[in-house]
Amino acid sequence: MREKPLAWLGASLDDVRAFPEDARREAGHQLGRVQQGLLPTDWRPMPSVGAGVIEIRVHTRLEHRVFYVAKFDDAVYVLHAFEKRTRATPSQAIDLAQKRLGDLLRRRAQK
Repeated sequence: MREKPLAWLGASLDDVRAFPEDARREAGHQLGRVQQGLLPTDWRPMPSVGAGVIEIRVHTRLEHRVFYVAKFDDAVYVLHAFEKRTRATPSQAIDLAQKRLGDLLRRRAQK
């Protein structure tokens, strides 16, 4: 299986780059697994964002999350990345990821 490229939507790349070094390294490692067709080591589905969306859970001194969708053949689309400060996923993070997923699906439908 060929490795899929990453496609960073919105400010998701800048968001990951803003993670502390250990969290950034772990997020990159987990995204590398996804590019190879594997699942991250700690993940959960995010149907509240959309069908096929997965949350990578990064545990370091702080908690970080990366939402992505890999169900398309052309790329792994990174929707959003953020530091998680509460037990519940912030509604703003879900809303932003939903918007980016919707924009992606509309662009793909126009092709």
